[in-house]
Amino acid sequence: METHNKLDQLLGSVERIGVIGSPSTTGELSLDILGGAVGRKLVGELALFRFMQDSAPHYALGQITEVKLRNIWHEDATMRSLIRQRGRVDAVSERQDTHLGEMTVSAVFMTGTKSYEPSILGTVPSTGTNIHLVNDEVLDELLAPFKQQLFYLGRVYGSKPRLPLWFKHFNPGPDGAGEAYHVGVFGKTGSGKSVLAKMILTAYARYPQMALLVIDPQGEFAKDLRGRSSGEFLLPLGGILKSLGKQHFVFSVRNLVLDTWALFEQILFESLFFERLTIPRGENRQLACEILAEKLQKARVTLANLHTRQGFDRAWELLKDEKIQKNIYRSEAPRARFQSMLDEADADEFYRDYWSPVTELFREDRPNARSVEKALSWLFALDHQNRPILVVDLSKEQAHGMFWNDKIQALVIKRLLQGVTQTAEDCYKDNKGLNTLVIMDEAHRLAPRDIPPEEEEAKAVRGTLIDAVRTTRKYGLGWMFISQTLSSLHPEILQQLRISFFGFGLALGSEYQALSQLVGGKSRALDLYRLFRDPHSSFDISSRQYSFMTIGPVSPLSFAGTPLFLNVFNTVEAFMKENHLTVASSP
Repeated sequence: METHNKLDQLLGSVERIGVIGSPSTTGELSLDILGGAVGRKLVGELALFRFMQDSAPHYALGQITEVKLRNIWHEDATMRSLIRQRGRVDAVSERQDTHLGEMTVSAVFMTGTKSYEPSILGTVPSTGTNIHLVNDEVLDELLAPFKQQLFYLGRVYGSKPRLPLWFKHFNPGPDGAGEAYHVGVFGKTGSGKSVLAKMILTAYARYPQMALLVIDPQGEFAKDLRGRSSGEFLLPLGGILKSLGKQHFVFSVRNLVLDTWALFEQILFESLFFERLTIPRGENRQLACEILAEKLQKARVTLANLHTRQGFDRAWELLKDEKIQKNIYRSEAPRARFQSMLDEADADEFYRDYWSPVTELFREDRPNARSVEKALSWLFALDHQNRPILVVDLSKEQAHGMFWNDKIQALVIKRLLQGVTQTAEDCYKDNKGLNTLVIMDEAHRLAPRDIPPEEEEAKAVRGTLIDAVRTTRKYGLGWMFISQTLSSLHPEILQQLRISFFGFGLALGSEYQALSQLVGGKSRALDLYRLFRDPHSSFDISSRQYSFMTIGPVSPLSFAGTPLFLNVFNTVEAFMKENHLTVASSP
């Protein structure tokens, strides 16, 4: 009983702010705020009360979501007339004020034989039950058995205690969840979502048995790992990962070798190669790409050799073949036009300007280059003592000298997604969990709600992602989506998320409607969310607050499924200190 007495002793020393009032339910408690606490900030504070249930001591925690002021004398019509003339009536103004709080319970613990065990609020404690503010000492005592699992992203919203969170790997075991979780991080530009996502990546990187893949369309994560991070929160991600023994590599477009003929056909179709040979977009160009790829394979030209002048010359010869031209064009007039263009074209110019930028993507002898299949095989190998992290930088600035645009990026992402899901399926068939998290930045671009009919590549990427989030959880493959918007992200993605973080900027219009559906219409929680202020409205960088609401099994304090609110650390030093992280020095 010493442990339990210690918690009671701690409660005796922390501030008492109120008592349970009436009416109260197991879903929401009314608080009568004590006179000594009415002058302090209470909204967002984490509070705790002790009560008896089934003849055993229980401790319930929750956040205060609202405070109301009532003065029944001021609501009387006669008194209002008097107040209008005098401004206040000394006998009733302020003296007769009552402050009423609303508290939503998020976690309940009962005193077990050795430690505190999860329970539920199965009854409403009596009125007059003391409500105490929670501090770090109380939380540390309550969660002592899980100390090694806890991770801190920030403090309780508008308060001082650290909000304990846990990010478990996806395999069974004491630190594992036993299945994969899909995670969402949402917020307007400048809300701190990218920094939060990097912190979460660090949390998962603590597990040697876990691999991480970051698909990085804008190069945000890659810049951090290269030591070129921008903004005021300069997280030394590379040094932290190194200190955790986590091997990490950044693959740019220049390192990634595309490895399928289907990709070659699609990229050649998108390029200007056939357009300059008078074949416009449509069935004929599609047919030309398919036939050329087929004939090159029969001629024993490999994908890796397409970039050579010999590979181009072979393709040029094949296009001059009358049988191939008849397969592309049935009519004689377009065939004649096509042949005339081939005769007049400068082969050197076509090789340099239209063929080489496309085929360079398939070239294997680039420095530090690796095919998609080999890169994924290396990442997902289960025999690593400390499995690695791979960041695939698909930003345009890395593709100098190659044919690259949003459509090509979509095709490459689709290839990566297919490789990931296929590997996960193969592991599952061998009764092994992949235990991997895939982080998708700019998710609203990759899986939007609405796509124009002509954007076939974008539809294919979205379809692959939707299928993945539906099926890969049991394979031990989780996905984390980072997005500026909720309403424009496909609903199927949102429905499959198990853990979500919502930053500033989702409190209006369709965004707020989508948020309400995800949170389950909990009006008190949404009212508190709407109090979030824009971090950039602060007077200086040091006073900026990056506030988030989170739902899902991300904290030992939220197993009741209620939202929790936090302010993310706004300095790198605080984040690293609270999580005992260090930065390995460069060799």
